[in-house]
Amino acid sequence: MPADVAGSGARWGTPPAHAVLVVAVLGSAMAFLDGTVVNVAVPRIGADLGADLVALQWVLNAYLVTLAAFLLLGGALADRYGRRRVFLVGVFGFTAASLSCAVAPTVEALIVARALQGLGGALLVPGSLALLSATMHPRDRPRAVGAWSGLAGVASAVGPLLGGWLVDAASWRAAFLVNVPVALLVVLESRRVPESIDADAPRHLDLVGAAAAAAGLGLLAGGLIAGGRSWSVLSAVAALGGGGLLVAFALLERRSPNPMLPPSVFASAQFVGANLVTFAVYAGLGTAFFLFVVNLQVALGYSALEAGVALLPVTVLMLVLSPGAGALAQRIGPRLPMTAGPLVVAVGLWWLAQVGPGDRYLVTVLPAVSVFGLGLALTVAPLTAAVLAAVDEHHLGVGSAANNAVARVGALLAVALLPGLAGVELVVDPDGRLPGYGAAMLISAALCAVGAVIAAATIRRTTPTRPTVQPSVLQPCHDPCRRAVTTEAA
Repeated sequence: MPADVAGSGARWGTPPAHAVLVVAVLGSAMAFLDGTVVNVAVPRIGADLGADLVALQWVLNAYLVTLAAFLLLGGALADRYGRRRVFLVGVFGFTAASLSCAVAPTVEALIVARALQGLGGALLVPGSLALLSATMHPRDRPRAVGAWSGLAGVASAVGPLLGGWLVDAASWRAAFLVNVPVALLVVLESRRVPESIDADAPRHLDLVGAAAAAAGLGLLAGGLIAGGRSWSVLSAVAALGGGGLLVAFALLERRSPNPMLPPSVFASAQFVGANLVTFAVYAGLGTAFFLFVVNLQVALGYSALEAGVALLPVTVLMLVLSPGAGALAQRIGPRLPMTAGPLVVAVGLWWLAQVGPGDRYLVTVLPAVSVFGLGLALTVAPLTAAVLAAVDEHHLGVGSAANNAVARVGALLAVALLPGLAGVELVVDPDGRLPGYGAAMLISAALCAVGAVIAAATIRRTTPTRPTVQPSVLQPCHDPCRRAVTTEAA
């Protein structure tokens, strides 16, 4: 074992730490980038493929359905078969699906390809963070998570900019091809990352639970999207059936000998509180990112590139401030940043709700976007670190996957429900405004404010102590790997 990784993990600033951070950031960036790069391409996709708003909602939500439904299974697979191995399978699957999106001849084919992208992302996303957490020394983990959160957040924020440039310079199809060179870099760099595995992970996977979650989310999203415009017997049955299947999933997990989401993780009030905050905040963000860039293009006449550039301050603020926010949360505890951050996001979204025809970028859009970006920078790293600190080492993959699933479900349900609830249309009204945009953004702001209240009520002032794993996980893993557990402050 290299000296850099001896002891209880790779130390910050060493080559092994650099390698795992690069792999984790680039890998998760593929999924996060695609989550936002598509938003700016939505108007052009609709025009090119003749898709209405409902079809475009599915272009976004087909990805979120499979991603959210199988994240827990992806986390369980990572713990059982190796975080690095499952992560790389996800990278290959995600890249293949991206190529399918790029050549999709119809909106229906694009929706199917997006669903396949979500499957790849479900293996990739939890594996990236679990790989980072299992490799880094416990004392350096909050700093590494802060860097990961900031850089991954930058990938989300730079998505509209990159997507806008590709849409204007070439085609919306090129926005999906950007994953190919990133995937090649990830595969090459991953050779320097050690394997990690949970020797105590269940040998049998909860496939029934995974199927119930996927079917439940799919039916619920379909019912909400259809019912958001006009409820019918079919949409109501789909929504109720989806909700029933999700209840069945929860019951199955309680009774399963090998649950994807062990009920024991919910014994931590910190874990429950952080996930409630995640749900509320990401529900607000899901709709906001979707509608803001659409509003800029449809109502204000921005090009795809200009709409992407408008969000550039978010990228800069996330890059500059997120590592510091993670370090601050480590010193003073996550409660204050997780309370203040969503409140600042809510203020930013309220401000963005006011943006309409005739508003100048420097006077109205830039200040609102800057406040929004500041709130994100304050929120993301402390929230991620709080979730990981609330679960033991044996559940790193599942804990990370659960939190990611909660975030995607929040965005999924918001994108499915809020546009219809607020009366959003893709054609401007006589005043030149996008109908329903302001109402949807205000609802998103209220959701983020609710997240702040939940954080204040449930998150601890200090980071909890929990078991951590000794570094046999950091060696090149030849099955079966074994790990020793000690007790150390996270």
